[in-house]
Amino acid sequence: MNVLIVYCHPEKKSFNHSLKEVAVNTLEEAGHIVEVSDLYGEDFDPLERAEHYQSRIVVDKFDPLSEQRNAYETNTLPSEVKREIERLKRCDLLILQFPLWWHQQPAMLKGWFDRVFVGGGLYTSKMRYDTGYFKGKQAICSVTSGAPKETFTKRGRGGGDINTLLHSLHFSLHYMGFDVLRPYLFTEVQGAGFTYKSEHELVESLQIHRVNWKKHLKRMGSMGRLSFPGWGDWDERGVEKIMT
Repeated sequence: MNVLIVYCHPEKKSFNHSLKEVAVNTLEEAGHIVEVSDLYGEDFDPLERAEHYQSRIVVDKFDPLSEQRNAYETNTLPSEVKREIERLKRCDLLILQFPLWWHQQPAMLKGWFDRVFVGGGLYTSKMRYDTGYFKGKQAICSVTSGAPKETFTKRGRGGGDINTLLHSLHFSLHYMGFDVLRPYLFTEVQGAGFTYKSEHELVESLQIHRVNWKKHLKRMGSMGRLSFPGWGDWDERGVEKIMT
């Protein structure tokens, strides 16, 4: 199996970085081919801008979707976007490794979605959801938070159930055709000044997280999948059909 890890964290000494390393080592030991897209390390530009497109079809205003479509059709996409698309094409499994910042993915990762999932190329009006470009591939979010696990409930201090917090991200992956696996949440991972744990307790709990993540990766074939509606569940307006 070919695995792509899209890693989004600015610090090499971070817990997120160590989780990325655990995933690389565990999956390679199991015989899989692993590739890493290090968004901060490779200085990926998350901002969609007119300057990215050298052969503009409209010069007096910037229409990102039109420029994306044209660049895809004329093979003039920015080199870093081409690189990410090729990585996605090669993978069978996509792992998104990131921290929860303000109850969502970091802006860098959102920008990766904005620029890499090219309109008119990787999705069209008919090529999306259960007929999406990446149909047959799987994706999973590996997410860290400083909040306790018990707070990730509907009215808890964590802001909601993790599936609720990640719904828009998960739905975007579904939109692109991925089978979306249940996310893996690591809680209480903050360092000194942001945790009630002693330094020893924190180090110990982080190591337990790493061990559990390794075990989870080894059970990759049995991971649960999230359920989303497809074309057959909507009427011609895109409204959910009323089942009788």
